[in-house]
Amino acid sequence: MTVVSGDAPDAVVPGVFSGRGEPRHCGWCGRRLPEEDRVGRPRRYCAQPCRQRAYERRAALQRSGLPDDAVVLSTAELADLQDRLFQLRCAAEDVVTAAQDGADAAELGRLAGQILRSADALERLR
Repeated sequence: MTVVSGDAPDAVVPGVFSGRGEPRHCGWCGRRLPEEDRVGRPRRYCAQPCRQRAYERRAALQRSGLPDDAVVLSTAELADLQDRLFQLRCAAEDVVTAAQDGADAAELGRLAGQILRSADALERLR
């Protein structure tokens, strides 16, 4: 990122404000935000629809009296989350059972891959 120096209007100072080093994600959908090469407040949302949904959620929370950090899930979303948690627990139990039964490294690696896929699916709340 480049920043214009205050000393001379045309002087450019490269790399003065480097990024945080970690990727930033949309505050609504969780998609990775692009790296920014602009001055100003960093983006919080990937697109206008996400920004609008976040605003609507904040307004609904204010009207309902729920705390700002409340997470509201529909019955279907809760059931899906519970299913994914169950899948993760079952995958972890499979690894424990296989290790106790003396499974080889290839089998344990395959089971660990299932845990990784289950955990990845669990991270997506929306």
